[in-house]
Amino acid sequence: MTLESQAVSPPSTLRAWAAAVRPPSLLLALAPVGVGASMGYWQSGALDWKLAALALAAAVLMQLITNLQNDVGFTTRGAQHLGAHTGLPRATTMGWLSTRQVRIAILILSVLACGLGLSLVALRGWPVLAMGVASLCAALAYMGGPRPIAYTAFGELTVFVFFGLVAVLGTQWLLTGGVSIGGLMAAVAVGALAAAALVVNNHRDIAHDHLAGRRTFAVTWGQTASWRLYRILLSATWVMPVLMALALRQPWMLLPLVLLPRTLALQKVFTPTATGAACNAILIRTFWLEMWFSILLSTAAMLARVSH
Repeated sequence: MTLESQAVSPPSTLRAWAAAVRPPSLLLALAPVGVGASMGYWQSGALDWKLAALALAAAVLMQLITNLQNDVGFTTRGAQHLGAHTGLPRATTMGWLSTRQVRIAILILSVLACGLGLSLVALRGWPVLAMGVASLCAALAYMGGPRPIAYTAFGELTVFVFFGLVAVLGTQWLLTGGVSIGGLMAAVAVGALAAAALVVNNHRDIAHDHLAGRRTFAVTWGQTASWRLYRILLSATWVMPVLMALALRQPWMLLPLVLLPRTLALQKVFTPTATGAACNAILIRTFWLEMWFSILLSTAAMLARVSH
């Protein structure tokens, strides 16, 4: 019997949709846009709040689409019947929402994303279209199509690219018309944290994913390699503020280092054999680490600009 089949009664409609969209993961969308906007402010000394708000809305839509596609894709592929899934419950698998409801929601959100994208194209030109199309395709392909990204060892790389490089540098470019070395370093740091969250998620599900035919990084290379990847990604995150402080000659960029003790604590509790509820707790803590890191890095960039 799987974890999903043990539900006794369905939650309220609001809680059912919350299970599908996974609000804590929306931090992955908020963090890079905030950092990209702050790096744009550092670069230009100005901040277009209208464009920043549109970029934020687009990022949230992409994350919502990804989460919903992940939920319905898990169910339609029958993964719930293959061993005990120890992750967070899937709304469609639990029967709280139908796959049809979730697919309609994905369609509606995709249409909204396209409309928002066209607005940004009108304001900033055709390069926005390329970023938007690539992001939407990645969101849909993560758990959709004949060979979902989630079934390969490239999930962490995809998250690093789209929730780090594309989101941060795309936002900076949207606001300033260019990118900077500081923006690139910030993108690497945020992308590494986002990818680290997925490492924990896939590490937790390694046994189930193996049965389901998902060849994630953790399944392909094993628990020890997954644990090492998490440590490498978190270490890379803390190298970047130091490099930014040196490259930009701004000690303010060291501000995120106040979170280093929290990071070391996470590295300590995340062991090669961590499973189930322990990984769920580490996953949420990694989400919040990314959020606080991004807040402090954004604050540092703004303070650096003011004191420049």
